[in-house]
Amino acid sequence: MARRLSRLSVIAPLALACVLPSRRGAWAQDAAPVATVSPAPATPPSLFAPPAPPVVSSGPLTFAPLVRMVGAAVVNIAVTQDVHGQRNGQRVLPSVRGTPFEHKFRERMRSHGEEMLGAGSGFVIDPDGIIVTNTHVVGDADHITVSLVDGTELPAHLIGSDDLTDIAVIKVQPSHPLPFVRWGDSRLVNIGDWIMAAGNPFGLGSSVTAGIVSARGRDIGTSPFDDFLQLDAPINPGNSGGPSFNLSGQVVALNTAIVSPTGGSVGIGFGIPSEIVAPIVDELRRNGHIDRGWLGVTLTDGGDTHVPGVEIVGIDRGGPAMKAGLHIGDYITAVNGEPIDSSRMLIRSIAAKRPASTVMLHIRRHREALSIPAIVGFRPDDTGD
Repeated sequence: MARRLSRLSVIAPLALACVLPSRRGAWAQDAAPVATVSPAPATPPSLFAPPAPPVVSSGPLTFAPLVRMVGAAVVNIAVTQDVHGQRNGQRVLPSVRGTPFEHKFRERMRSHGEEMLGAGSGFVIDPDGIIVTNTHVVGDADHITVSLVDGTELPAHLIGSDDLTDIAVIKVQPSHPLPFVRWGDSRLVNIGDWIMAAGNPFGLGSSVTAGIVSARGRDIGTSPFDDFLQLDAPINPGNSGGPSFNLSGQVVALNTAIVSPTGGSVGIGFGIPSEIVAPIVDELRRNGHIDRGWLGVTLTDGGDTHVPGVEIVGIDRGGPAMKAGLHIGDYITAVNGEPIDSSRMLIRSIAAKRPASTVMLHIRRHREALSIPAIVGFRPDDTGD
């Protein structure tokens, strides 16, 4: 059977087990266009809690202390769209048809007058009701409902989302301060470390799974910005937007994607590391969107092997590179003195810069070394460079 690489599917809430279909060999789409992981702005150390002793330190024999510590901050998220002139209950996702959940699905649609898009997970990072999740969980929703661990349901509104990183921030208005969790520094996570994932798999409700970090910096071929932690804790559709914790109870990853030939967990899941998520969440809370840098060049790796850097093979007319005086055939070897050895590294470096800021590009033009200042532009939507 061919391997299928899919986004964590958006799942219907409560007891509904709905897996959205996906194309084999492609990323499945849940509720929004496929988002790719993009570099974060420079990570302020203050975003992270200081390193803490593990809550679990004996093997572990049990994760129960960790679950008690953080479980109440993990929430379920249901998203719906208003039905306009359609017969309620007619659209039932294929994975629900013929199952015990189909009747409940139809009844819920009939009573609410809405079309259920699905559900996912999230986690509270501020007692005032700030919740982090994936953009593909909430992107197309008319209504977002957050269910707390005690069964309380609260309406939520979108504060901001970022398609490129698949990160979204929503907010509820609680009647009292909510339990919340803190960011851990994913740069301190090692391959082989224990992690615990939490969320709402298959719409069944809050649950946890445990495993280890299988790999760091995983590039799964979706974009130049891929920088995932690979996790072997069982992560299933509906876990989208949920957290993965270190043994200190700090969030070190945002669960986002799985590799699966079946639609369920086969032990290969991916989370966006907190070093990327935390500063993006911080900026979304402030501005509601993310601005990224752009140079306006087409690049290739593996040109002249005797020249370090990446070769420019195309320049956008009127773009920052053209205005700076870059030429096709130039090799960019460093940005602000930091060596560049791949087009992926250059794109990430420029995207992390604020638009309108100036960077120093170190290039090789024929046999001459030059340093050229360039004013970074605003990254257009859906651009690749």
